[in-house]
Amino acid sequence: MTTVNPVIVAKELRKQYEDITAVDGISFEVRRGEVFGMLGPNGAGKTTTIEILEGMRDADSGQAIINGINVKDDPTAVKAIIGVQLQQNAFFDNLKLAEIVDLYARLYKAKIDPVEILSRVGLESRKNARYAHLSGGQKQRLSIAVALVNDPVVLFLDEPTTGLDPQARRQVWALVNKISENGATIMLTTHYMEEAEELCDRVAVIEDGQIIALDTPDNLIDQLLETGFKPEKRVREATLDDVFLNLTGRDLRD
Repeated sequence: MTTVNPVIVAKELRKQYEDITAVDGISFEVRRGEVFGMLGPNGAGKTTTIEILEGMRDADSGQAIINGINVKDDPTAVKAIIGVQLQQNAFFDNLKLAEIVDLYARLYKAKIDPVEILSRVGLESRKNARYAHLSGGQKQRLSIAVALVNDPVVLFLDEPTTGLDPQARRQVWALVNKISENGATIMLTTHYMEEAEELCDRVAVIEDGQIIALDTPDNLIDQLLETGFKPEKRVREATLDDVFLNLTGRDLRD
């Protein structure tokens, strides 16, 4: 698929680690404002591909381009226009949330109001709380807030809801949708297929360092059904997640 002025371009990316081929000729493009998911089992090549796009790892061959900038030629320029939320973060336990956001803004030389950034992720009331006192969901939202300090053109999210309860997960979903509606391009990895179906405009499925499928979630499901596939378990109109949220409420427990 070729798009007009794509914001992310991967062309024949390859990366080898001794006798292991982590990325084996991956190519794709991501449209501006799109939420693009990368799915695959552990070790499939998702993380290496994204690290190449972020400028954190060099490809052996191929091209990675972010917003028209060749990542290999100018990784510093790329890092200035992207935001990265990692699954594991190492913030200082005793710093207040506003102090953490301000610290990262200074690193980017971004003139922002830390409280305004925290308000985007629903943490303004916790601005004076220390990181060590946050819940798991609050820590995930803070990591997204930090990734927004430079008003990124592209936001990378690495399994943003791993370990969260259903309320916190839905809150992060709403946050991702809001960020996308405000114009950012989002690339995310997740092991939750429901999450990918809910958030992503398109998804790429990766196995053994290669893309084996790339389309919208609905189209991929339709293609499977056209093969005559029948689910082993009868699909109901509600899920256990829905039962949990109906019983306990959808409001976030901060």
